[in-house]
Amino acid sequence: MSTPRDLMFPEQVSAGFGRRLGALCIDWFASLGVAVLLFRQFAYGSPESMIATVIIFYFEIVLFTFLIAASFGQKLLKLQVVSINGGRLALWRIAVRTFLIILVIPALVLDSQGRGLHDRIVGSQVVRVN
Repeated sequence: MSTPRDLMFPEQVSAGFGRRLGALCIDWFASLGVAVLLFRQFAYGSPESMIATVIIFYFEIVLFTFLIAASFGQKLLKLQVVSINGGRLALWRIAVRTFLIILVIPALVLDSQGRGLHDRIVGSQVVRVN
């Protein structure tokens, strides 16, 4: 029997929350590592270090999602960000989506299809790929 999610995205399987959270953690720790390496003048855990990490995190996700339709962590976990209309997202949609992820709350508010508020606002969906 088809679920509403299957009817909306018949050729793609929506990514589960756990897999998306895992990708987010990979992206965060990768960004943290880059920030520690690039900004040695900032003590680990300082406000400056955290700001540098957030900025690197933002640009990593925007750049990778624009270029390969997935962030570093999403690529490792075989996920992809697509438009609900099919195809890739525009750069401005990726930038807004990533900003909303950084705000945290929009990413935690899920609809009945498992999409976060950040995905609903920009018309995107995270799907599993082979």
